[in-house]
This record gives sequence, structure tokens and C-alpha cells, in this order.
Amino acid sequence: MTLTFSRFDGLVYRAHHPAWAYDPESGEGAKLHGGRFNRIGTACFYAALSLETAWLEAQQGFAFKAQPLTICTYRAELADILDLTDPAVCERAGVSLPELGCAWERLAGDRKAVPTWELADRLIGGGCSGIIVPSFASRATSDDRNLVLWSWSREAPHRLAVIDDERRLPRDQSSWQDGPKSA
Repeated sequence: MTLTFSRFDGLVYRAHHPAWAYDPESGEGAKLHGGRFNRIGTACFYAALSLETAWLEAQQGFAFKAQPLTICTYRAELADILDLTDPAVCERAGVSLPELGCAWERLAGDRKAVPTWELADRLIGGGCSGIIVPSFASRATSDDRNLVLWSWSREAPHRLAVIDDERRLPRDQSSWQDGPKSA
């Protein structure tokens, strides 16, 4: 598999459980629980390319029972990104849209192979730091896209930083009586 990675420079958005507000650049929730593009034990940062998509992803189809969220904006200056919203790139990567949208939780629960985990393993092994993928959230349209990162830091070439110029986010977990429950 010979893939050409690209850069992504722009803003991304994340809506997450407020208990994680003290560590908004963390991928620990995904590491603890797994996700569509990461096995349990692999840190992963999930974000959306629009605020609306971040909302859809966080609510997972329950728009009328919205729970409290912390919504953050991030500056991203990233190398080694693969855009899997491009059908030609998907073909070169050996993955199809149905595989990207697989029922990963059910497959994992049934102890079956999860195509998106296998894809992530291949891409990480090939030097990919992240992917742009369609959103598979309920009511998502073709305009709804996500950024998934396996390698990020505050430094180039995989720079990601929350925008908190007014220092509104808490600095440690002491804001929360019981600590984070889930990401």
C-alpha cells in the first residue's frame, strides 16, 4: 500500500463530557473505552471539521435529550493525514465506505474482526498520524466529516492546541467531585 499523506491546517471542534474539560487535548477516554478507529489501549483524538458535526457526534442521535457538553475549538497544523472522504484515496488504502461505517461496537462485542481497527493498525504502522473520515452519526450528511488522530502534540509536525485564550477551562481535575466518568 503506497499512500500519499497530506497536511491539514485549520480549526476542528470537539464536544465532550464536561468532566474532561481539564484535559481537552487528551485521548485517554478513547484509550480506555476504544472507538471506531482505535482499539482499547490505543490513545486517539476524535474531532469534527464543523461545530455542527461535533454536536451530532456527541449526541449520537439523541438530539432531544442533550446532556451537558464542553465544546472546544482547536488549531490543527498536522502532517501525515489521509483523507478517506476521497474515494480514490479509499481505494488506494484498500478500504470501502461500508467498512468505515461498520458496526464496530457489535463486532468487538462479538469478538469479531473490526475492519476499522485493522485499517488503523495498518495506517499507524505506515506512518499515518490521522485520517479525515465521513461522520457516521445519526442524521449526518455528506458534508459532516471528522478528524481522527493517533499522533498529536503541541509541537510540529502534528500540532494540535485547544483555543482557550481567556483561560476558561479548569486546570486540573479538582473541579469535579467524582472525576471523569467517560469521555
